[in-house]
Amino acid sequence: MAAEHFSHVRTWVFDLDNTLYPPHMRLFDQIELRMTNWVMQALDVDRAHADHLRATYWKLYGTTLAGLMAEHRIDPEAYLADVHDIDFSVLSPDPVLADRISALPGRRIVYTNADAPYARRVLQARGLTGLFDAVYGVEHANYRPKPERDAFETVFTLDRLDPTTAAMFEDDARNLAAPHAMGMRTVHIAPDPEPAPHIHHHATDLSAFLGTLTGR
Repeated sequence: MAAEHFSHVRTWVFDLDNTLYPPHMRLFDQIELRMTNWVMQALDVDRAHADHLRATYWKLYGTTLAGLMAEHRIDPEAYLADVHDIDFSVLSPDPVLADRISALPGRRIVYTNADAPYARRVLQARGLTGLFDAVYGVEHANYRPKPERDAFETVFTLDRLDPTTAAMFEDDARNLAAPHAMGMRTVHIAPDPEPAPHIHHHATDLSAFLGTLTGR
């Protein structure tokens, strides 16, 4: 039973995009389009080159933003405000997920590579407002992104979180390597498993997995 592996957990850490909502809602498609448009305008490049830069920076730096900051010294606040100016109506409330999150013992937090204002809008659209003790965005990690261990350490220090009594839920498998190394229980939420030593559990559906832990 999965539940027995989480009996020590006192803090539950959730990624946001494609974790607290399913990928089929395709919210992130809007963000990717706005990121490409932003890169085109800011760097004066065509769409193909902008998409290439986005993919390259994501691979090398963890996020497009981190690459743009490192390579072009862009203003992260202006970038984040622009790319997250999207339509949230594609998201729908999930009362079953809300009930299962609320049943988790201990503290519950959100930690995303987006910014906290955007995260709160996602939570509102999903009917999850008020369920989390804290919401942390990339700004709380001084704009250093997951998967960098320094980013996790900064946020976890701010939260006073003990990784050895915490679990991390994340759709990007590489973002679970640092939490695993820090002593966290790791859960990969994605359509397909990516077997790796730093992944303890895989689930295609977050709500169903939480149901096995809460009995709801």
